[in-house]
Amino acid sequence: MKFKRYQHVCRLGTQETEGILDGKVYVMSKIDGTNSSAYLGDDGEIHCGSRKRELNADKDNQGFFSSFHNDDRFKQFFAKYPNYRLYGEYLKPHSLRIYESTAWDKFYVFDVTVVDENDETDCPTYLTPEEYIPMLEEFGIDYIPVLTTIENPTLEQLKEVLDNNTWLIQEGKGAGEGIVIKRYDFVNRYGRRVWAKIIHDEFDNHSGTKGRYGISEEDTIPVEVKIVEKFCTPVLVEKEYQKIISGEIAAKAIIPVLLNTVYHTIVDEDMWDIVKLYKNPTIDFKILQKRIVDKIKEVKIDLFVKRG
Repeated sequence: MKFKRYQHVCRLGTQETEGILDGKVYVMSKIDGTNSSAYLGDDGEIHCGSRKRELNADKDNQGFFSSFHNDDRFKQFFAKYPNYRLYGEYLKPHSLRIYESTAWDKFYVFDVTVVDENDETDCPTYLTPEEYIPMLEEFGIDYIPVLTTIENPTLEQLKEVLDNNTWLIQEGKGAGEGIVIKRYDFVNRYGRRVWAKIIHDEFDNHSGTKGRYGISEEDTIPVEVKIVEKFCTPVLVEKEYQKIISGEIAAKAIIPVLLNTVYHTIVDEDMWDIVKLYKNPTIDFKILQKRIVDKIKEVKIDLFVKRG
């Protein structure tokens, strides 16, 4: 079995997720960890992956490989269920630090797919929670529970779930990072199976009085400004910053790595949404990058203020 990266989870309200609410949806907590996977290799050993690559002892990701590639629970699981792949979140401290003390350093499975090495489509076969949760519980494997299922949910219903999502959160510390919305029979207009997400601190940007996406669509506003306001959020900047400082990186490299990482993330992960949202815009990427740098300096002002 080869490494296969996890599918993209798109913002609710984009064309990628249009129609996902027209049916039975499963709503789960989105936790602020690092995307990880576990699967059985052709060598009979447990292999591990991050969001974008296969891991090993020399190229680990915050200790996920060293913690789980030899875990007895997963050995027993894959001995019985060799043809499945586990995707989940490895909960390590990032931007959100209000999780219960016992929640850290665990791998919480949120999806299980059927392995098909010949399937090169964008529609992997997923097990539903009703199917995979008993399999995980059989071996004591942690997982993200379903908060609720709703038929044809409204934004108001989802907002209520979002505001009351306190799974793993310390009592009295507020709500979690966000929610993920899944419809297992959904394929979008582009033939892709996608999930939708709502980030708690970004919700008002999607539902305010300035339009569907919370930003002005006036032609006088440069598209680069619109992109930064919509996609270069304080949540994204802080999340990437926390990932960087949790790794082994010299202090003098933090700023350039952060600037490049946020820019790369937006171009790599959000460009399709940008193209559809702004109707094939002409983008000056030098200006876009400068705008992103300016936004990062605004969000992380302490990094750029000279002391002494």
